[in-house]
This record gives sequence, structure tokens and C-alpha cells, in this order.
Amino acid sequence: MNKLKVMTVFGTRPDTIKMAPVVHALDAHPQIESIVCVTAQHRQMLDDLLALFRIAPRYDLNIMTRVQSITEITTRVLTGMEPVLQEAKPDVVLVHGDTSTSTAAALAAFYQHVPTGHVEAGLRTNDRWTPFPEEMNRRLTGTIASYHFAPTDLAKEHLLRENVAPDDVIVTGNTVIDAFLVTAARADLPAPPRAEELDPSRPLILVTAHRRENHPFMREMCEAMREIAAHPARPQLYWPVHPSPQVAPVAHEVLDGVPGVLLVEPIDYANMVEAVKRCSFVLTDSGGLQEEAPCLGKPVLVMRDETERPEGLEAGTLELVGHDRSRIVAAAARLLDDADAFARMARAANPYGDGRASERIVAWLLARLRGGGAPEAFRA
Repeated sequence: MNKLKVMTVFGTRPDTIKMAPVVHALDAHPQIESIVCVTAQHRQMLDDLLALFRIAPRYDLNIMTRVQSITEITTRVLTGMEPVLQEAKPDVVLVHGDTSTSTAAALAAFYQHVPTGHVEAGLRTNDRWTPFPEEMNRRLTGTIASYHFAPTDLAKEHLLRENVAPDDVIVTGNTVIDAFLVTAARADLPAPPRAEELDPSRPLILVTAHRRENHPFMREMCEAMREIAAHPARPQLYWPVHPSPQVAPVAHEVLDGVPGVLLVEPIDYANMVEAVKRCSFVLTDSGGLQEEAPCLGKPVLVMRDETERPEGLEAGTLELVGHDRSRIVAAAARLLDDADAFARMARAANPYGDGRASERIVAWLLARLRGGGAPEAFRA
């Protein structure tokens, strides 16, 4: 029997992290020919992660330009994928989540009559504009996809309500947990940049903020960081600042020189995992950290009004604090002051995975396309 030809397509920092364990699981299976295609939507960050995870792509579209609109990203991926698919002739294409790379690659595969599998399928905020463009990207990708790998039962419910056939969905857990746990266990993780300036006897708060919808509120969020730094517990805020012109100038204007605040350049994934290991809790508007940090018992305060990860709210690993200064400060102060409140969040069970999502995806594909035994679904 010929090997099952599975092409994985990714190109940004988040989807590379989350697809890396899928690539490794595909590479390890003797019945599968694994084909990696990267778009390089994020060139340097992609290359750093490919080195970290030891992945060698067969195809590289190299689409990134210094200034690139969503339309340009989408059209370059769509046109770049056509000859790749015609040459490789995969049996199935796997894309991830909510990136423009994923939506365009899924559409390109559809045009070539190749079925698509959607990893991290079914996340929804039910507001097509929030987050933008991610919410619409994942809806469109889900409409194109033939197979849906949902991270949680709730994600599966979203898909079923959208009339996806139950036999086309499996709950796998989230592959980001696979990647995070493997990386956190490595003995060679480097210390985060300027870590020597931090006092290990003081609480450490890891901060990230970059979402487009938060750009109008960035100054208020920065003022919240200034106020948190003045808390009697003497916390330290470690913030790898996104280079966006709507983020970096405001952060430096408000926070440069503030005692207890350390603003650093963007850090790579290995540094971020090590920073999570060292911190007390996380303040973020990122999606991935909402799932990753609870793996290590780190509470997450989410600086957004909506999250497509409500399972974390229900489990108690996350708290929505929005972008209002007073709400952010109050939530951080509660974790600094109230040991019981901190423990409730730190000890809550992570609903997003057990580190075996990638092997479930591979087993399900073989069962569906080669007639093997289907894997058991993940149950939080």
C-alpha cells in the first residue's frame, strides 16, 4: 500500500509552534509521507522555530515583504500554493487555526480537489470582527475543511451547530500543549533576555499585549502596568514588547524607567517558555498563552473583553479583565494579595490538552483514510 501523503502548511509564529508536534508525529509514522510547506508569513520568527523544532520544509513560499496587508498575504499564499499542490499531489492538507496562511492554503487545496484537515477547529467568539481577522479566518477555514480536529468538547459543539457532520470531527486536545510540554522539559532552554536584572525573591508577572483591537487602549493598559508595579508586594513586570507602531512607542513612553518594569525586545519561543516557567502569573491578550501557562500552574489574566477559549474561564485557569486600567490593576492585586485566590487559579485543571493531541490527529487520519482503528477522543 502506498504511503498516505500528508502536507502540513504553516507560516506564522503561532501556527508553527502548534504544528511542529504534528509534523513530528507524521514524520515518525511508517505509513505516512510527511510533506512540509511553509509560507513564511513571518520570516524570521518562522526560521527560528524551524531550527528549534528541527523541521526542514520541502517547500518554502517565502511570501513575506517588509510591509504586507492581509490581502497581499492571502493572494501570495493562494497563488504560491497552486504549483506546490500540483507537484506534491498530497492526499490531505493540514492547516492550523486562524491565520491568513491557513485560510488561503485551505482554499488553494480546495481548488485542487485536495481535502483539508483543520487543526484547532471550532474556536469561536461569535463576533466576526473580534479578533480581527482571526475570527473570520477560522470560520472560513472551517467551511472549506473536510476534517476537523477540535481542541475541546465546546469547540466540537460549535462545529456541530454549524452543521459539520459528527463523523468529520474528533476532539484531540490542543497541539500547543504538546509543543509546550516537550519544550518546557528541555534542559537547554536559555534564560530570557536581561533575566539577570530580575530579583528572584520578588513576584514576576509576564506581560504580552499586541492585539489589533487593543491598539486604541494601549496607553490605558500601560498605565495599568505602571500602577501594578507600585503594588506593595513589589512585583516585577517582564514585557517582551511587540514592535508594532501602535504598541512599542506607547509602552516605552509610559513605562521606560519605571521601577519594577523591564521592557525587552520580542523574544523567541524557547525564551517565552522559560519566562512562563519563572513567572508567578501572566497578563496577556495572546491566545496561545491562555492555554500554555496553565500547563505549569500559572494563572492567566486576559486583557480582552472576549475570548475564544471559554473553557479556561469555566475551569478557573483564566480571568477576563478587559483593557480598562482599574479592572486590570484590581485583578493583578488580587493575585498578589490573596493566596487563596491565586491557588484556586494555579491548581485548576487545564482543559486544553494532555500532550497527546498530535498522535490523535495522525491516528484519526489513518483510520479515516486507510481504514485503521479510530483513536479515543480527548476528555478534559
